[in-house]
Amino acid sequence: MIAVVYSGSKTALWKIAKDGKTIAECSMPGINPFFVDQKSLLQQLNKKSILINNAEQIKKIHVFAAGATSIERRNELVASLRIFFKHSKITVQDDLYGAAIAACFNKSGVVGILGSGANCAYFDGTKPEPNNFGLGFILSDEGSATYLGKMILKYYLQEKLPADLMKKFSKKYDLNRSEILDKVYKKTMAQQFLSSFLDFFIENREHEYIQQLLDNGFQRYIDSYLLPTIKLHPGEEVHFVGIVAGNFQDRLRAVAKKNGFEITTITKEPIYNLLNYYSN
Repeated sequence: MIAVVYSGSKTALWKIAKDGKTIAECSMPGINPFFVDQKSLLQQLNKKSILINNAEQIKKIHVFAAGATSIERRNELVASLRIFFKHSKITVQDDLYGAAIAACFNKSGVVGILGSGANCAYFDGTKPEPNNFGLGFILSDEGSATYLGKMILKYYLQEKLPADLMKKFSKKYDLNRSEILDKVYKKTMAQQFLSSFLDFFIENREHEYIQQLLDNGFQRYIDSYLLPTIKLHPGEEVHFVGIVAGNFQDRLRAVAKKNGFEITTITKEPIYNLLNYYSN
């Protein structure tokens, strides 16, 4: 029995398989080792009956997590998981590694992540090429759910949204200025709070202003991440992974086309491809 885990900073998806078939699955808050300590992780694991009931039978766990970008962070996560999964061989890589395998399998390509966070790398068929992109939601993550959340909150607080969107946003979230600033600057898990507003973009995807915000975010992503990577690896296929890319494929493809390239594949939830890869 094996388990595959794909985790952004907001959500971690778990799938358990036996003899190549999925037998159980669940989700929990993200397990980014930058934000989640051992105690919090174990508390979350102990809330999941599916994981409790299968812990002894799972022999291998493949984890791909945002924030697992160094040996130290990966070892921290392995040590924490090993307390719960005592009989499992556990490997941890960052989410970009998992995205690359899910998109390309054993072929080379340029892989972009647009989920709760953002990243990009060239994948040579075995591992992603090192880069300087993964700087987190404060310094980067252009085009991601977190970035979009920052933009919609900023323009809401500045009363720059169109009147109909101002009304919809106020009714849906009922947040005042002090509450928003408190959640962003004082409370923990600010990234999860910011990325939660992706639902508003999905619900209002046909609104011209929302489309403009999406296109601007995608253009900033392409300028910051994708074009520099494509320049170093011309002719490679371009793939995208993540909930933002998956939900707004039409707009992302249109912005890409304006920049002179086509997107080969967009995978909204990479865990399905990862499970298939490691099950076989």
